[in-house]
Amino acid sequence: MRYKASLGLKVAAFGGLAFLHVPLGLIFLYAFTTEDKSYQFPPPGLTTRWFEVAWNRQDIWDALTLSVQVAAVSTVIALVLGTLAAAAVFRSRFFGREAVSLFIILPIALPGIITGISLRSAFNLADIPFSFWTIVLGHATFCVVVVYNNVVARFRRTSASLVEASMDLGADGFQTFRYVVLPNIATALLAGGMLAFALSFDEVIVTTFTAGQQSTLPIWMLTELVRPRQRPVTNVVAVFVIAVTFVPILVAYFLTRDTEHVAGAGK
Repeated sequence: MRYKASLGLKVAAFGGLAFLHVPLGLIFLYAFTTEDKSYQFPPPGLTTRWFEVAWNRQDIWDALTLSVQVAAVSTVIALVLGTLAAAAVFRSRFFGREAVSLFIILPIALPGIITGISLRSAFNLADIPFSFWTIVLGHATFCVVVVYNNVVARFRRTSASLVEASMDLGADGFQTFRYVVLPNIATALLAGGMLAFALSFDEVIVTTFTAGQQSTLPIWMLTELVRPRQRPVTNVVAVFVIAVTFVPILVAYFLTRDTEHVAGAGK
């Protein structure tokens, strides 16, 4: 049964959406402004030349390349570790099971600055120099959580009798995973991987503590805002980051929104 929303509720919902998305619209607007030193509203003029300027700046390409590489490697690590952790927690019954689950999701529940400080302290204590891999390890700590949450939720909606039936019919562990388990969790893996990539790509706080002298794209943007040279170029890069972040999240939403009916799950 559907209920008709009141006018006040509609106005409140519209106001909330406007509060969230009008600032994003301003980023798009200022990416086309002709003024390069300050923000004026309305802009004195519109131009597309800042997109060409951004395209020809090597420092942007270097930061973008590093961000993509870090996000890709972090996502792969998260897919492997997050899936294994979800399978272990779901399939096993042992003392402290819920505590283990809590510890797995803790990195994404804690403030990023706490995670960043703890990782930096650990790297210094182990005498590990800051490099590409320290950034990857930092990002993987919260990317694993995203994959774990998606996969364990899918496991909970998948009947355990499917695995038992597969084994009873003579399939070994690999065949059961390949033909029974993987098809049931495939979209959850894809959605979790996309969300993990998006989170890693635009991470700032943890990266600040683990990057050393390297600069990912979000760190580059933060530096440009602190010491501005060409403000519209920063907005052009921000438009690109919004697109890179938004598309995986949108795809993940469409992949998982109708997955309440999973093979063997019943009602």
